[in-house]
Formats: sequence, C-alpha cells, structure tokens
Amino acid sequence: MTFRQLAFNNVLRNKRTYAAYFLSSAFSVMVFFVYAMFMYHPQIEQTALRGLVVEAMRVAEGIIYVFSFFFILYSVGAFFKSRKREFGVLMMHGMSQGQLNRMVFLENMLIGLASMVTGIGAGMISSKLILLIGVRVLNMDQLPFYMPVRAILLTAVSFSLLFLVISLFTAFFVRGSRLIELLQGSVKPKKEPKASVILSLLSAVLIVSAYYLSVTTTEYTIGIRLIPVVLMVIVGTYFFFTQLSVFSIRLLKRNRQFFWKQTNLVTLSDLAYRMKDNARIFFLVTMVSTVAFCAVGTLASTAFLEQQAKDNSPFAFNYIVETSKLGTVTIPGEIEDGLKNANVPFDKVRADTKSQTSVQTGNRVTLVKESDFNRIAAKLGYPQEKLNGREARFIPPSLYSAKEFDEYNKEVTFKESDITVFATGRVEKSVLPSYVLGGNILLVSDRVFAQITRPIEAETFIGYNVVDWKKTEKLGEALTNKEPIPDTHEYFSSFAYQVMMMKQASGAMLFIGVLVGAVFFIAAGSFLYFRLYTDLEHDQRQYQAISKIGLTEKELNQIVTRQLLLLFFVPIVMAMIHSGFAFVALQSVIYYPIAIHTITVLACFLIAQVMYFLLIRARYLRHVKAVIS
Repeated sequence: MTFRQLAFNNVLRNKRTYAAYFLSSAFSVMVFFVYAMFMYHPQIEQTALRGLVVEAMRVAEGIIYVFSFFFILYSVGAFFKSRKREFGVLMMHGMSQGQLNRMVFLENMLIGLASMVTGIGAGMISSKLILLIGVRVLNMDQLPFYMPVRAILLTAVSFSLLFLVISLFTAFFVRGSRLIELLQGSVKPKKEPKASVILSLLSAVLIVSAYYLSVTTTEYTIGIRLIPVVLMVIVGTYFFFTQLSVFSIRLLKRNRQFFWKQTNLVTLSDLAYRMKDNARIFFLVTMVSTVAFCAVGTLASTAFLEQQAKDNSPFAFNYIVETSKLGTVTIPGEIEDGLKNANVPFDKVRADTKSQTSVQTGNRVTLVKESDFNRIAAKLGYPQEKLNGREARFIPPSLYSAKEFDEYNKEVTFKESDITVFATGRVEKSVLPSYVLGGNILLVSDRVFAQITRPIEAETFIGYNVVDWKKTEKLGEALTNKEPIPDTHEYFSSFAYQVMMMKQASGAMLFIGVLVGAVFFIAAGSFLYFRLYTDLEHDQRQYQAISKIGLTEKELNQIVTRQLLLLFFVPIVMAMIHSGFAFVALQSVIYYPIAIHTITVLACFLIAQVMYFLLIRARYLRHVKAVIS
C-alpha cells in the first residue's frame, strides 16, 4: 500500500467522523459559488442595482471565506484530538514526524478537493433552480442560464488556497505532541468540574441587564446601547456555559432526593463534565446561531417595505418644480401621454408650496395651504383638516417620525414675513409625499399662506393618483432615467419604480442573508456533531460498563435523549432568546409589526434543528447499542 493509499483509506475509515465536516465545507463552497455566479451574471450587470448587489455579494463571500477558514481550522483541531491514539500507534510502528505531517496534509487536501468538487458540482446542478429563485427574490424579469466560468475559477482558486493553508497549519497540531500523549488520546482522568459563584452571578446579571436594555430601548437610544448590549450578551453567554451551567448542575446534585431518582445520577454526573468540556462549543454555537437568526429575521422583516412606501407616498407619480418654471417643463405632459397611451385611468392633483425660515430654529420650513391639502384629501378619501386663525399642523416626513408630533405644540415665527403661527400636533393622515417636499413642513390656513409675499422659494407639486399603479413601472423607469432640463430644479419620482428598486434591494439582501445564515446554522450543527463523535468511543465504554450492572435499553434511551437534548437545544434556545430580545429592540425603530416575521424565522430554524436532532440521536444510539450488544 502506497503512502497516498494510506491517506485515502484513513479518510474512508473515518468517514463517519468526517461526514459533517465534509458536508459543511461543501455547502460553504456551494454558497460561495452561487454568490459568484450571481455576481458575474450578465443580466445582473445590466440592472440599476448592479453596484449594490455585487458589493453585497462580495461582502457575503468575504464573510463566508473568513468563517470557513476558522471553521475548517477548528474542525481539523477537533479531528486531531479524536485521532491521537491512531497517530500514536503509527509513530510507535516507525512513522516519523515528517511522514505523519505529510499524511495529515494529504488527508486534509483530499477532503478539501472533494468538498470543492462537490460544492461546485452541486451549485452547477442546481444553478437553473437557483436562478429561478433569484428571479423571484430579486424581482427581475429573467435570469437565463449561462456557463459561469469566472465563478468556477474564483471558487476553485479561493478554496484551493484556503485548504492548502489549513493543511499546512495541521503540522502545528501534530508537532510537539509526545508519543505517550498520543497513545493516551482522550483517555485521561478528568478533574471534577468546578465553577465560580461570582462569575456565575456575573453571567446572570449581564444577560438580564442586556435583556432589560433591549426591552426599554427606543429609536433614540438604540445607537448608544447597541455595542454595550452586544458585549454584555457575549461575555454573559460565555460565563453562562463555562460557569453558571456547571454551578446549576452542582446545585441539582446536592438535592439528594432528585439526584438519586432513577437515572438522574448517571445523567447529572456525566452532564457536568459535558457542559465543562463543551462550554466553548456551546458558546460558539450560540453566538453563530444568534447572528444567523438576527440576520435572516431582520432581512425577512423588510416585507413591509411596499406598504410603508405606499403610506408615505399615495401617488403613482410625484413631480415638483419651481412655480415660475412650470411652463417650461415637459415631464407632466409625458406622464399624462404615457398613461393615456397605456389606457390607465388617473387623477391629477396640484398643490402650491412656499418656503420660509424659522426664527426659533433657523431651519427652512415648507408651507402648504389648507384648501390644497383638503382638496387632495377628498380625492384620496382621507380625513380633512380644519384650522382656526393662525393655527398650523405638522406634516411628518414619514410614518416613523409621525409619533414625534402627536402632542407637539410649538410657536413658529417666519423670518422673511414676520408672521407667527402656532403648530398644534400633526395632521391625522398626510396626503402629500412629505419626504419629497423635504425639511420641516407645516399646514397653514389659506389666509396665512396668502400673507407670505416674500417666500425663499415657491414650488408647485403635481401628483398622479393611479389605482393600478403597478402598470406604471416601465413609464416610471423611463422618466426617472431621463435627463432633467437645466436650471429647472425639478424633482420626479415614480412609486412603482421605487417599489421595484426597494424589492430588488431587499430581495438581494434577503437572498444573501438567508444563505449566509444557513452556512452559519449548518456550521453550528457541525460543531455539535464533532463534539458528539469525538466523545463517542468514551461514551461507548461508559454505557457498556453501566449496562453490565443492570442498565436497561429504555433507561439508556432516556439518558442519551436527555443529554443530547441539552447538547443540541440549550445553545439554540439561548440563541433564540437572544434573537427575540434583539428583535424587540429592532421593533422600536420600525413602524410596522415584525413579530410574525420573527416567529416564522425562528420556527423554521427550530424545525430544522429538531430534524437534525432526531437524525443524530438515531445514529448515535445505534452506535452505542452496537457496542453493548
């Protein structure tokens, strides 16, 4: 048998241990390839969002690449620990340190090559389906299949370098280990796990405090609290697994009535060691899963963007121009001709605005008169406003800022005209696209409006109300990309075109976030798999010994199920709780409810984890029972 055959056979003999590592690596390669395939797609390069989509996918590829490096590096370290005895036997039979390094290098390169071929192959096989999904998610007309040569080369070169570097790193894991240490492997007496009471309490305080800050955060404090809360959660979670969990188990063991009941003696005794040994893995799984949940949940919550845009802009087309230049512009005529040619019914509305400077703040204020506002409101079926004397109302720029003006009373004096009005709250429902008009906007009576004889600027707003606004997308795109007439200072926006752009942007972010989240989630499951099968030989010996003194198959199933439940679900449940409080904080800056999207995302991840748990539990029990029988 040649040296290469030895390395190949070692991989085949350890295929059970390497399975999760191989599949996770292949999935990472496939996702990297998918991003590259979209990045270099000719149709993507022609879209208006090309810069955003390509840049976002480059960032995602960078995240996956860096994460894959550390994931594979950790995996190799875990496999080395599980195979120490095997390496010791080989060295005892004459294998030199250099030969051992070379064998481990060949094994890792072999798995890396297989992962690359599998990942790129799976991406190519499913590329047509992925492109069809991309059409829906990115809100595009079509994404035809093409031969992604550049994507294949980028993926192959990138991961070849990654696996080469990782394989070279393996020499450091093997070097420096004495033969006696290798032969002992993991069969070493362990000290009883201990925990610090102070660090355990600190963990609880940090996590509870972070949750409290998340629940009480507002749109004004979220920026200040974000970094401290994240740091508190990270430190608190680390001490939760390394200290608080072990401390809690020791408290349970002191309760003799509970500890001596049925199989609790075996479960708790072994659980304390498992929690201590796996603390860092649990911490990594929790944090990686939290990032995945938050990323996917946040991006999924962008489903309300269309309704948000509709509430902020009730018109299919918005057009603003200086009043003095209205007779020289052509866009209003092109809008009307385009709608008539498409046989699309529409209503045209108009409102005049004047600008002044607030003495109190020095900011520019845009004024809208009551009659224009109410005429437009009547056409839209919205509530009208009634002003008395010098009373005024704020028109919020968006729904997000609307609540700021609910109980807001303010005296505003205009510098240019020396007129004072009293702003009492806000309009019940804005009928103007306030974000288009810009700045601070006040609704005033017709009488006050007429008294403004020296405005900074006088503008005319024209809006086109179209019931079937989705038919205006192409017209909106053509007019948006039209060169403006010089010196007119005109502004044009198309609601349908803006919604399409928002859907493409949010779809791209969601597409990227879901795949990155999936990579993180699968890696988290692989971490658990590594630990479980690293300890399998020790567990087999332990359960075999216990079975000789009367452990039944039913009791074995109970012990294994309880331990695996904790192993698989404590980190995931903790991550879901972290994510839940993160979404509570996010809700403080989002007008629309995101609870349903949050619950859906977390439920999908939980279902996937349950399926993974059932599969691993069945395989693990089969291996344990095979030794006992």
